[in-house]
Amino acid sequence: MKRVKLLRKGGAISIRAVSLILLYLAIACSWQKGSDAAEESAPVPVTSVRIIDANREPQNWLTHGRTYDEQRYSPLRQINENNIGQLGLDWFYDFETRRGMEATPLVVDGVLYVTGSWSRVYAMDARTGALLWQYDPKVQRSWAVNLCCDVVNRGVAAWQGRIYVGTLDGRLVALNAETGKIDWSVQTTPIDKPYSITGAPRVVKGKVIIGNGGAELGVRGFVSAYDAPTGELVWRFYTVPGNPAEPFEQPELERAAETWKGGAWWEVGGGGTVWDSMAYDPELDLLYFGVGNGSPWSRKIRSPGGGDNLFLSSIVAVRPDTGAYVWHYQTTPGDSWDYTATQHMILAELEFEGRQRKVIMQAPKNGFFYVLDRETGEFISAEAFVEINWATHVDRKTGRPAIKRDAYYGNDKPFLAMPGPAGGHTWQPMSYNPGTRLVYLPTMKTAYPYQLEGNFQYSDFGWNTGIDDLVAAMPEDEAQRKALKAMLTGYLVAWDPVKQQPRWQVKQANIWNGGVLSTATNLVFQGNGAGYFNAYDADQGQQLWSFFAQTGIMAAPISYAVEGEQYVAVTAGWGGGVPLIIGGMLSEAANQNVSRLLVFKLGGKQKLPKLKTTLKILDPPQQTATQETIERGKALYHKYCGACHGNSAISGGILPDLRYTQMHPVWNQVVLEGSLESRGMVAFDTVLSQVDAGAIQAYVIARAHADKQSLLTQSP
Repeated sequence: MKRVKLLRKGGAISIRAVSLILLYLAIACSWQKGSDAAEESAPVPVTSVRIIDANREPQNWLTHGRTYDEQRYSPLRQINENNIGQLGLDWFYDFETRRGMEATPLVVDGVLYVTGSWSRVYAMDARTGALLWQYDPKVQRSWAVNLCCDVVNRGVAAWQGRIYVGTLDGRLVALNAETGKIDWSVQTTPIDKPYSITGAPRVVKGKVIIGNGGAELGVRGFVSAYDAPTGELVWRFYTVPGNPAEPFEQPELERAAETWKGGAWWEVGGGGTVWDSMAYDPELDLLYFGVGNGSPWSRKIRSPGGGDNLFLSSIVAVRPDTGAYVWHYQTTPGDSWDYTATQHMILAELEFEGRQRKVIMQAPKNGFFYVLDRETGEFISAEAFVEINWATHVDRKTGRPAIKRDAYYGNDKPFLAMPGPAGGHTWQPMSYNPGTRLVYLPTMKTAYPYQLEGNFQYSDFGWNTGIDDLVAAMPEDEAQRKALKAMLTGYLVAWDPVKQQPRWQVKQANIWNGGVLSTATNLVFQGNGAGYFNAYDADQGQQLWSFFAQTGIMAAPISYAVEGEQYVAVTAGWGGGVPLIIGGMLSEAANQNVSRLLVFKLGGKQKLPKLKTTLKILDPPQQTATQETIERGKALYHKYCGACHGNSAISGGILPDLRYTQMHPVWNQVVLEGSLESRGMVAFDTVLSQVDAGAIQAYVIARAHADKQSLLTQSP
């Protein structure tokens, strides 16, 4: 254990020792209150020692990945291969909205804490599902325009009697764990920029660590640490340099600025948002976080002179007390494909060539599985875990990918890259089982035609990727869409991180599937986009159990125990970036979009209510626009509307499908005047004229007529 100096005379003492003393004092105080103390005293707070020693209390799930190493592995043994067939639904909770659910719940001493859409927080009795309290940060619905990928939240952090949550509009809020009342709230991001928070905070050594999102829209990334009791800012680490004519906020940014050549990236943000993954090694006292893509996407726009553009698409290690830089490793130098390194990171000890190594593992969007020395950042190995074509390999000596020349696309013709911006793996967490020594990884086979947008100009409204959205429009022909859907495949892969090869894989119904949990009893749990929650044999990948959840599952499961009874829980609800954009092509079950928390135990007898189905009829108004207007509307639709209402006007079931809309008589009131702003549909009058809005409407009407005719043709 790394030792630190205390701010008093008398030498050094370990972090664990201090935490143990505090924990034991708290327990002793409660004992002194008499025989009824267990019922009357406040619960023992979550501290460093509890998370570091989380394996001593496997009944709890104290931090986002259960442990600081983020392995998402449960030591509980009651549910096993022999009795998995008896697993049944014990209770469920229906959330108020029908939006995406991505949260990993926490369980602390019999209380379950989970987040829903719009950054709401819920505390429930983990045994019965009884709601203890809920908190709504009341995010303005209009802020949804500043989100790339739905109004989701991935979870909370627990520490010293408080629950911490990041909100969509950039606040960090500390709640009393018993009552849900606000203890403090701080604005972590500039309110005049399209920042957001969807990731779960982590608490390390009394500091709440939080990042943010918004690179697609044009912001500058950073990660911040706040004092857990007071909410005071302790340190901030900027991931990309600002204007080089001004002083750098931290010394390493001067070095980073040398890797940005030409251009004025600071005027469009630069990107590099830390929107999801973190991990912490208490022995090395290193905090790790993943850095996202550039803004705009293409290096040719933001840094036309070339360069690696640090610290984009990198894993960065810092000291949690000060934010001081220690090391970094860049997975995609000069990233131009939205190949973020914000994906889940796992710490483990693995043997390489007879030597035990402390490693950090990541499967980022770019399609290579990386193993690094987590003390130094030294590259150990990397191999492709999905089909890729932007690079040939990662050089074993330099640790740099061999990027193909034509992968740096221009505006003359598209480069069809594999994977696309959805990645070979994105935010859905993977799991490492120290027993099997395998990583269980949700993967995707995707492709995307990258081409520069002509005459790119930064806009403070909407996406600023610099990519021609129209080139990437999905086929409008039904047969072509089906053929494309067949090409978009997802897999659950058991990956050997030492041999850098798959042990087994299971093909899924579509590409967008849930995070993973592995257990000490050789089980792997995962939900999928087709609406099923499954359990597999960890050694061979044989499916052992399945439950129809009625909706697509993206979140990762957890396991916990109360009064000796083991439970498995998962949040279910279809949404996120891929379902919003192309979800209409993926799964009918997913498109039902019922947002729930599902909790299972052996012998569970609960049943889900039957789904209510409604018949949708395509009944568009008469088309009066010219083909030229329709084509113009198609381009505008994919620039401003497709990210929410679906590529080629095919909704993923989360937001209204405009082919079926009955709002044509009030179209301009909605699109230009913002009459539905209270529901998140803001006014587009700053970027669209009445002629533009009419062209988009003409395109939507044309799509409705085309698909109506297609349905009539297919009718028996």
